[in-house]
Amino acid sequence: MLFTDRTDAGQRLAEALRHLEGEDPVVLGLPRGGVPVAYQVARALGAPLDVIVVRKLGVPYQRELGFGAIGEGGVRVISDDIVRRGRLEQADLASVEQAEAAELTRQAHRFRDGRPRLELAGRTAIVVDDGIATGATAAAACEVVRAQGAAR
Repeated sequence: MLFTDRTDAGQRLAEALRHLEGEDPVVLGLPRGGVPVAYQVARALGAPLDVIVVRKLGVPYQRELGFGAIGEGGVRVISDDIVRRGRLEQADLASVEQAEAAELTRQAHRFRDGRPRLELAGRTAIVVDDGIATGATAAAACEVVRAQGAAR
């Protein structure tokens, strides 16, 4: 499905999620592209908005290809298949992960500006991004949400 822009995507997604309005949802946008989409969803549903910070772990010689992702709270999702097929060395993986962990911490502080994360325990969390390629980042985001106690 094609959208005019992220605002259009968020408004159309919000319409598809109207059935969640009564469940006291929390909308979580992945920086940066997911946040404008998430904003439209949160606004339409009257739900609080927060960021969920995850970082793709890119193959050293082909950064766009993710071998996994990491998220807040120590969440780690690795594609063993990509690691095996790419013949990636553990030292290279550790180096990429260390750099991305530092960036994850920096982004979380920057985006929240000292505010605590919204409480997710027992709530419905709507995780929003503006696109999915390998799915590793989305999977990590969902693991972070589960680890923070989201019911759904």
